[in-house]
Amino acid sequence: MILQIKTLQARWSLKFVLIVSYIYFGAIGKLSAQQDLSSDSLMIRKIYDNALTGGKVGPNLYHLTSKIGSRISGSANAQKAVEWGKKKMEEIAPDRVYLQEVTVPHWVRGKKEKSFFISKSGRKFPMYVCALGGSVGTAGMLKAQVVEVNSWAELTNLKDRDVQGKFVFFNRAMDPKEIETFKAYLAVVDQRARGAIEAGKRGAVGALVRSMTLAIDEVPHTGAMSYDPDVKKIPAAALSTKSADLLSHELKRNPDLVYSLEMNCIQLPDVKSYNLIGEIKGSLYPNEFITVGGHIDTWDLSEGASDDGTGFVQTLEVLRLIKNSSQKPERSIRAILYMNEESGAHGALKYAQEAKSAAETHIAVLESDAGGFTPRGFRVEGSQEVNEKMKAWTPLFIPYKAAELHSGHRGIDLAPMKDQAKALISLDCDDQRLFDIHHSALDTYDKINIREVELGAAAMASLIALISKYGL
Repeated sequence: MILQIKTLQARWSLKFVLIVSYIYFGAIGKLSAQQDLSSDSLMIRKIYDNALTGGKVGPNLYHLTSKIGSRISGSANAQKAVEWGKKKMEEIAPDRVYLQEVTVPHWVRGKKEKSFFISKSGRKFPMYVCALGGSVGTAGMLKAQVVEVNSWAELTNLKDRDVQGKFVFFNRAMDPKEIETFKAYLAVVDQRARGAIEAGKRGAVGALVRSMTLAIDEVPHTGAMSYDPDVKKIPAAALSTKSADLLSHELKRNPDLVYSLEMNCIQLPDVKSYNLIGEIKGSLYPNEFITVGGHIDTWDLSEGASDDGTGFVQTLEVLRLIKNSSQKPERSIRAILYMNEESGAHGALKYAQEAKSAAETHIAVLESDAGGFTPRGFRVEGSQEVNEKMKAWTPLFIPYKAAELHSGHRGIDLAPMKDQAKALISLDCDDQRLFDIHHSALDTYDKINIREVELGAAAMASLIALISKYGL
C-alpha cells in the first residue's frame, strides 16, 4: 500500500510539472518535448532524494564550525579548513582534487576593543563595538568629539572645522520597509566600505559605523572596509545597533560629548594560502567547464556557519551528488572553495587569472554565499539567450519551491569571471534572518537549519545537471 502511494505521488508530481509547463509555455507541443521534460523531472527528483536522505551536510557543517571554527584569511584555522576540505573532497573521489596557491592578506584583531563615553552627569556608558576588517588600530585610547551623519550629503555639507579632529559617526540604518533585506543591506554598506576614506579626507581621527543589521541588540557586526593610499588611514569600528541608538540620543543632548575608543588590530605581511578544487571530467565536452563554489574564509568573530560555512559544505555536497549520479556529466564540473572572499577576493581573482591564462571555456559559474537559508531560486547575469534558457527550466523547480529567477548575481567570487563565463549564477535564499547574524558573533551552527542547506545543495546540483546536459 505504501509503495502504491509513493508511486502515485511520483506520477502526480511529474503530471504537475507537465501541467505547469503547459500553462507556462502556452503549450508543450511535440511529444519529444514532453519526454525530455519527464526525464529531467525524474533526474531532479533523484538528486533531491539523495540530498535529503544520503548526504553529510549536517556532520560536515558541524565539524567545520565547531571543530575548526573561525577561518579568517591568513590564520591557522583557515589552513586547517583547507586541509580538512581536501580530505573530504578526496573521499568523494572525483577525477581530480588539487590546491591552487594564492597570496592573501593577514589581518589580526588583537585584544578585545574598548569603547565608552561619559554623559553630562558623569555616568560612564560602555559601547559594544568591534573593529572593521582591515582597520588600523588606535595606538592606545583615542578620545575625541563626535559628529553624526546619516548620508554622504550631510558629510559633504559639514564645514571642515566641524569634522577635523573628531570621530565621524555614520548612522544610516537599514530600511525596515524594504521587504528584501539584501537590498536594504546594499543600500547602506557603502558607509562601512568607504566611511574611513571619506572621514579621513575631511580630517577626522576615526570612523564609527552603525552595524549592518535590522536587529536591535548589543552585537556589533564587522565586515570589510577600505583605505585610499592618498588619504591618511584612520581607525574604523562598527557599533551595535543599540549602542548606535544610544550614542545618537546622547549627541542630541550633548553635542560636545567625548567618545573613547581603543582597538589593537594590526595588518601583518601577506601569507600563502590556497583555493581548493575538485573536478569531474565531462564525458562529451571535457573542455567546457561549469563551476560551483563557496568560500572558505570567515571573519574572526564567529564560526562562520552561515557565511559561508553553508556554501562550503554545499559545494562538497554538490560534488558528491554529481559524482553519485547514474549519468556522468557531459561537461566538466569544478567544485571550488575560494580563499579570501571577505577581504579582497584574492582566491577568486587567482582562479579567474589561471582560467584565462589556460584559455578555458567556462559555461557557467555558480556560487552559494547567501546564508544557506531556504532556497528560493537563482540570480543570473548573462545574455538574453542564457536568461531564456534558464527561464524555460523554472517549471522543473516549482515542486521544490526554488523556481524564482532574478537578474543580477550577488557573488563576490563570481565577479572576476564576468568576461569569461556565459553566466554568473547565485543561489538565491530567503534573507529575512541573514543579517541578524551576518559578520557577527551570532553566526554559529545552532542558527542553521540543515534541511534548508540540503535543499540548497540539491537545487544547485539540479541546475548544474541541466546546464551540463543542454549547455547555455
